Amino acid sequence: MTTIPPKPATKPVDARFSSGPTKKRPGWTLAALEGAALGRSHRSKAGKAKLKEAIDRTRAVLQVPADHKIAIVPASDTGAVEMAMWSMLGERPVDVFAWESFGEEWVTDAQTLKIDAALHVARPYGALPDFAKARKGADIIFTQNGTTSGAKIPNFDWIAADREGITINDATSAAFAQPIDWSKCDVVTYSWQKVMGGEAAHGMLILSPRAVARLESYTPNRPLPKIFRLTKKSKLDAEIFEGSTINTPSLLCTEDYIDTLKWGESIGGLEALIARANANSKALYDWAAKTPWIAPLSDDPATYSNTGVCLKVVDPRVSALDEAGQAAFAKKLSDLLEKEGVALDAASYRSAPPGLRIWCGATIDKADVEALIPWIEWAFATCVAELG
Repeated sequence: MTTIPPKPATKPVDARFSSGPTKKRPGWTLAALEGAALGRSHRSKAGKAKLKEAIDRTRAVLQVPADHKIAIVPASDTGAVEMAMWSMLGERPVDVFAWESFGEEWVTDAQTLKIDAALHVARPYGALPDFAKARKGADIIFTQNGTTSGAKIPNFDWIAADREGITINDATSAAFAQPIDWSKCDVVTYSWQKVMGGEAAHGMLILSPRAVARLESYTPNRPLPKIFRLTKKSKLDAEIFEGSTINTPSLLCTEDYIDTLKWGESIGGLEALIARANANSKALYDWAAKTPWIAPLSDDPATYSNTGVCLKVVDPRVSALDEAGQAAFAKKLSDLLEKEGVALDAASYRSAPPGLRIWCGATIDKADVEALIPWIEWAFATCVAELG
């Protein structure tokens, strides 16, 4: 018989552990938006200045090389990745590496585009594909950090420095929390609503000189929707990378993104942002390492995500349940945490193995992660007791 411990005395100050949109930065209030260029055209002097400021601050905080181009694009990270795929791929073979739900979408897109693609899909969630299969002569698509699997690439060594193709790095839950080797990445994409706690619907597209050369030398044999068109008369549309967006962005969301970047600068820049995510995730992984009934989805500490920490229940009493029973147990666990107001949106992703997904990105405070852990233990004991 399981003994249910008393409810912990302390709750997290902020219970928002959603993996996207994520918690706003510490101290955020609506006053942060007061300088927004509301009611103005995004092509006005004021509107363009705000968009240019967002691009310039991105370069500074993310340490993007001076010769790389940065654009704000529609449809979040998904739009940014698909813009690159539709516009650049087809010139040569492509290696697609996937190990979670969003990476699998790029597998589907590669098949839809009917390009010569080798698909490297890892199973189960938490495992990584064999990166040794990356071909120097092929283009490469990969997800730096698996938002729904809790597994990241351990390094960029597997990408050839003298590669002939381009690399597309979906870095949506890695940017600002993990180092990016810009010498190995030709296209980097992310969205505002992940590590920096910005608002949804806007994506970022960062291009190396090699990616620009591809755009200007290769014309894909497919129609391109307006929001995917990055060139004019076979030359890069430079205005897009100076703040003249392809479609109308939200200047309110832009102001909020600028605020997140100012906050990042104020705490010490990229190194401080990475350190916060590392400290947050370490608190959970250290606890899991000494707790027999829970474990990370990944078996390799070198691949543990420091943002979306994905955990599975490995207690024999739960493992003995059928698939539906395990899913019901995990749902009851996350629902109980939400009911107590200690962890909102902490359930695993719908297509991932049942368990918990705790966001540990830079906007989360370590003290809140530490305060959550006893509540997870209490909720687990409560749910196990109900099994009888």
